[in-house]
Amino acid sequence: MTENLPPCPECSSAHTYEMGALLVCPECGHEWSPASAEGAAGAEDGVIKDAVGNVLTDGDTVTVVKTLKVKGSPSGIKAGTKVRNIRLVNGVDGHDIDCKIDGFGPMQLKSSVVKKA
Repeated sequence: MTENLPPCPECSSAHTYEMGALLVCPECGHEWSPASAEGAAGAEDGVIKDAVGNVLTDGDTVTVVKTLKVKGSPSGIKAGTKVRNIRLVNGVDGHDIDCKIDGFGPMQLKSSVVKKA
């Protein structure tokens, strides 16, 4: 393999490999698509994209695309939950959206789990 693959976005391991259409990290088990790796590079330029590639801006309304577990909550945040008036931040561990969710309060989300509404 002479091709240079990007490091893992989760643990920064250089030992990534391709499996079908995905890139995989053998150290932490994280899987991602090469398109999302390009989106992560775009995030360094100040552009934050949602799970399907739409550019997000402050004040947008987004929809959660998969059910999320929330520590201390028996149900979590269900897929399809609308989140209004988001704020883009440079958060910890890839959490780049600051928002308030009805029934849960203020929290941070990753742009990879939301879709622009």
